[in-house]
Amino acid sequence: MNISEIDRNFIVAPSFAGKDLVFYDVDEAPFRVYGVQRENGCYRRIPEQLARAVSEGVTSLHTCTAGGRVRFVTDSPYIAIHAELHNVGKMPHFPFTGSVGLDLYRDKQYISTYCPPFDVADVLDGVISTHYPTNATYTINFPLYSGMTRLLVGVKKGSSLMRAKDYVSERPIVFYGSSITQGGCASRAGNAYTSIVAHRLGYDHINLGFSGNAKGEDAMADHVASLNAAVFVYDYDHNAPNVEHLALTHERFFLRVREQCPTLPVLMMTRPKFYLNDEEKQRLEIVRSTYENAKARGDQNVYFLPGPELISEWVREEALVDNCHPNDAGFVSMAMAVERAMREILSL
Repeated sequence: MNISEIDRNFIVAPSFAGKDLVFYDVDEAPFRVYGVQRENGCYRRIPEQLARAVSEGVTSLHTCTAGGRVRFVTDSPYIAIHAELHNVGKMPHFPFTGSVGLDLYRDKQYISTYCPPFDVADVLDGVISTHYPTNATYTINFPLYSGMTRLLVGVKKGSSLMRAKDYVSERPIVFYGSSITQGGCASRAGNAYTSIVAHRLGYDHINLGFSGNAKGEDAMADHVASLNAAVFVYDYDHNAPNVEHLALTHERFFLRVREQCPTLPVLMMTRPKFYLNDEEKQRLEIVRSTYENAKARGDQNVYFLPGPELISEWVREEALVDNCHPNDAGFVSMAMAVERAMREILSL
């Protein structure tokens, strides 16, 4: 059965007919791209040389555009995209709209998603009506688990097109962690908890989530230290291959960042799960000890948010897709907890 033949609301094939569109490359002014950099023909979250120095896994994942976004101002009544993709992420437990799709916001309001078809391969075209006739700031969030080599944005011919205002702070919130940090398994890019938090606070952010491959490497710590972050959030509990690895690397990672950034606020978290087994409890205590050791040394810029506190009671039984990755309810719960911590940290 093809549901789109029964219910037209499920049709995802784009139609540019009659739209009188003019397309622009987002790498050109007045567009502003955040969270990724263009290098060697594609968007990357970290430089290719660094990715290769860290691990083969990070090399494979650093071109996934999680946290990437483009901002601009227009009065166009519709906004189209032509996205040229590579390494398209298709998984049985992860909606295509999150792993491959892009979504559109006007100011802080979600408008709609550029939905990929089932057979998406290397191109995603889409058009969304804004139903808004005056100038507004638009944000297009990039795919969480796919790469892009090029993105064109189309607006109605004759529409205004201007640079978006700066974020509240151009110093980004930097997130480092596992597949959960990268956004698995949000139903769309804007629903990753990292995006929700930064969006609500009006901050730029950088997503350094590397699915299965965040292991607290020294080279990654040095990169984090170089980013002039407003806050650093790190949680690679899930990706440490065992308790011993986490114990060997977690405090070392923190101290390496702290040596280069003596006043950077650092928020340490553990896996977002309410019911913990014995090993998970050990991991939580390792992270807690990094925090407590820092406090004992007089560090006033460290914060700790244990995983069970990330999952609200109201969503406890419905927060995860596979007893590991959050669904949208889980990510909203995480975002609420992290936002509360961020407002304390940033005195907002």
